[in-house]
Amino acid sequence: MKIHPLITETAELETLCTRLAKSDFVCVDTEFMRENTYWPELCLVQIGNEEEAAAVDPLADGLDLEPLLKLLCENEAVLKVFHAGGQDVEIIFNLTGATPHPIFDTQIAMMAISQSEQIGYANLVDAWLGIQVDKGARFTDWSRRPLTDRQIEYAIGDVTHLAKIFPKILKKLIKTGRGAWLDAEMEKLADPDNYRTVPEEAWKRIRQAGRNPQVLGRLKALAAWREGEAQHKNIPRGRIMRDETLADVAGHPPKKQGDLGKVRGLSNAWKDNDIGKRLMKVLESAEPLAREEMPQKVKRGAPLGKEGALVADLLKLLLKIRAREIDVAARLLTRADEMEALAAGVRDLPILQGWRYEVFGRDALELVEGKLAFAVRKGKLHMAHIDDVHAGMMEAQAAE
Repeated sequence: MKIHPLITETAELETLCTRLAKSDFVCVDTEFMRENTYWPELCLVQIGNEEEAAAVDPLADGLDLEPLLKLLCENEAVLKVFHAGGQDVEIIFNLTGATPHPIFDTQIAMMAISQSEQIGYANLVDAWLGIQVDKGARFTDWSRRPLTDRQIEYAIGDVTHLAKIFPKILKKLIKTGRGAWLDAEMEKLADPDNYRTVPEEAWKRIRQAGRNPQVLGRLKALAAWREGEAQHKNIPRGRIMRDETLADVAGHPPKKQGDLGKVRGLSNAWKDNDIGKRLMKVLESAEPLAREEMPQKVKRGAPLGKEGALVADLLKLLLKIRAREIDVAARLLTRADEMEALAAGVRDLPILQGWRYEVFGRDALELVEGKLAFAVRKGKLHMAHIDDVHAGMMEAQAAE
């Protein structure tokens, strides 16, 4: 495989992208910094196929990323391959307002052909290529220039290894017939709505006890205000105010700005500075949360009752058995809340549709309906249909 020197000129990048545009797939990775900024700072882009790979320096003076971004977001003929690509896709979305498409994520794909829930890149490379990835450059400050040859080599390795692994994973997916299982998961990864920052929705990520509309209204207003402050200053939202402090202010709003200096998590300066004034204005104008926005009530304890909780536990056991039998990550089949819903009588569930029904949902439903039992064979748990168990018992009795 040909490894190019670090690309710092637009003409070089355009030439590379013209060649890569003729590929069936390209592997993509990014290096970025986000510890001190609201928006992740893109510091390096690695891209390649089975024949060549390069690192692109987006911080180089005069470099225009347009040829690369067009390849990633506009060329539908080339598959874009990532590993655990959520943050990479987010960065590309921030730059373009679009996401790479079509897209393939090897971490997600591994869930369909193994019991790996979230396999890391180093483990992926070791499992498929028997190569131990040098982790020495993991904590590099990628915004510093110049980058060393070792840093660039480390970064490009993320796509050169992936270019060898992807065809192997694809071959196994085709062999097992499980490629279609991943269609919805890949489309979800590429959905732009996952990466849009909507300040008015920010409150939903913050834990807040209770369902008081006044408190939740203040929480919504404060969370949206914090997003705006953080975006304007381009600093992490936690640098403005931590979640627990924001929730505390929403639940116990100070009567005057001078009281802000007494709030745990805020400095004494808030009692008379400009940001404290802006916060008080937000509190004063906050409206109670609209009825249609109120979160659904979550029941505590065992909402299914003792019997229902036992059924849910049996479903989880069934899930473990089936995942082991077919060598698939349990998380790809279903989640705990979905099994609890099934045990509670809900039937409009993904687990009872499409390939999930064929692979697991049918047996899960039969277990709930009392048509499936567990049996131990050679020291391992297996599923058995009640009718089959009865037939076996009858045959054994007849043989006696």
